[in-house]
Amino acid sequence: MNKNKIEKAILKNLIVDNDYLKQVIPFLKEEYFSDSSEKELFKLVSSFVTKYNKPPTIESLEVSLQDSSLPEQLFEETYKLIKQFDLSKISNKEWLIEETEKFCRDKALYNSIVKSIGIIDGKDKDMHKDGIPTLLQNALNICFDNSVGHDYIENAEDRFDFYNHKENKIPFDLEYFNKITDGGLPNKSLNIALAGTGVGKSLFMCHMASNILSQGKNVLYITLEMAEERIAERLDANLLNVEMSQIKDLPKTMFNNRIKKYSEKTNGKLIIKEYPTSTAHCGHFKALLSELSLKKDFHPDIIFVDYLNICASSRYKPGAGVNSYTYIKAIAEELRGLAVEFNLPVMSATQTNRSGYNSTDVDLTDTSESFGLPATADFMFALISSDELQQLDQMLVKQLKNRYNDPNLHRRFMIGVDRAKMRLYDVENTAQTDLIDSGNQDMDQIDKSTFSNLFDKDFTGIKV
Repeated sequence: MNKNKIEKAILKNLIVDNDYLKQVIPFLKEEYFSDSSEKELFKLVSSFVTKYNKPPTIESLEVSLQDSSLPEQLFEETYKLIKQFDLSKISNKEWLIEETEKFCRDKALYNSIVKSIGIIDGKDKDMHKDGIPTLLQNALNICFDNSVGHDYIENAEDRFDFYNHKENKIPFDLEYFNKITDGGLPNKSLNIALAGTGVGKSLFMCHMASNILSQGKNVLYITLEMAEERIAERLDANLLNVEMSQIKDLPKTMFNNRIKKYSEKTNGKLIIKEYPTSTAHCGHFKALLSELSLKKDFHPDIIFVDYLNICASSRYKPGAGVNSYTYIKAIAEELRGLAVEFNLPVMSATQTNRSGYNSTDVDLTDTSESFGLPATADFMFALISSDELQQLDQMLVKQLKNRYNDPNLHRRFMIGVDRAKMRLYDVENTAQTDLIDSGNQDMDQIDKSTFSNLFDKDFTGIKV
C-alpha cells in the first residue's frame, strides 16, 4: 500500500472508529508521519484522546485547529486534510490493523537504524553502542497486543466460559492417543514424537496425516529427510490400503480409480513440500504458507515437520558456533511460534541420543542434542520398539510430557503397526493389561506397595 495512503487511512480511522483507535493509538508516534500536516493532525487527535478518552469529531478537530498557533500555510494544509475525510468506517478493519502494525514496526525500525548510525558515529552521546541490539529488537517486537492481563475477579465470567468452551482439536483415530490428549491436538501447540532411527517417526506422522486428511481437513507435510515422492508413496499405502511393495504393480487404471474414489470421500487437501536437509527454517515455512494461500487458496489445519532436528533456525546461521542446546531450542521455539501465529497444531519428531537408543526405557533426558526441546513442546511421547514387539506387530508408546492432560493417566500403552501398509491401529485391550502404569487400573483398588512393585515391565531388546 502507498505510504501516503496508509497514513491517511490511519488518521481517518482514528477519528471514525473507536475500537481501532484504542487498539493502535498506544503504538503510533508523531514522527511516524511524513507530512507536516499529518503530524499536526495526529497531535490534535492524540491530545483530544488523552483528555477525553474517545475519538474526536471533525468539528472538535476544526475548533482545536482554530485555537492553535500554526503558520498560515501549515494551518491551511491541516484544515484541508481534515475536510478530506469522510465518516464511513473501513469494511475490513482486521486488514487495516495488520497494515497499521506493519507501518509502526517499519517506522520504528527505520528510526532505530538512523539512531544506531548516530550512536556509532558518536553523534548520539546519550546511548552506548551496546544498547543498539536492544534498540533494534524493540522495534522488531512491536505487536498490537493491548491485553494488560487477566483480572481474576472482573474476568470470572470469561474464565467460566473458557472452562465450558469446547476447544477446537484435531482428533486421532487411535483410542489411547485421544484419551491422553483429552480429544486430540489443540491449536497453537507443538507436539513431538521421540524415536530412534527406523522405529517409526515418519510412519507415525504419515499415518496421522492420512487420517486427518480423511477427516476432511487440510494437511501440510514438510519433509526434510525423504523425497516428496517417498512420503506420497507411504500415504498411498495407507490411504489406498495397499502394501508399499505392491503399489508399483497396480495397473494405472486401478490406481487412478482408487485415488478418485478416495477423493470423493474427503473435502480436505494434502500438500507435501520437500526441502533440503538443514536448509529450511520457519521463515521458509511462512513464505510457503503465504504462497499456498495466494496460489491454491490452501490453508492448513495442521502442519507436519519431518523432522525437527534437521530443520534450520532463522536466528542462527549453520556453523555459527552456537551449541546444540541453543540451536535446537531455537528451532523448537520457532516451530511453536509458527503454531501460535497460524493458530494450528504443529506435529514433528526428534531422534533419541545414543543412550536412549539402547535403553530399555526412555525419558526426556534421552532427547537428542537438546533438553530445550522438551522444555518447549506442549506434548511429547516416545515410540518404542523391540524384536518381541515387532513380531507382535505392536509398538509401545510412553508419555514424556503432556500439557493437555494428566501425564500419569495411561502413561504407557500399546498400538498396532502394519508397516507394509504404513498404518497404525488400536490393539485388543488385553495388550494393555500388562502395563500397570497405563492407568487402566484404579489406584483406589490397588494396594500402593503392590502397585509400586509392579510399576515397571522389562522389555528386552527395546529400540527407541
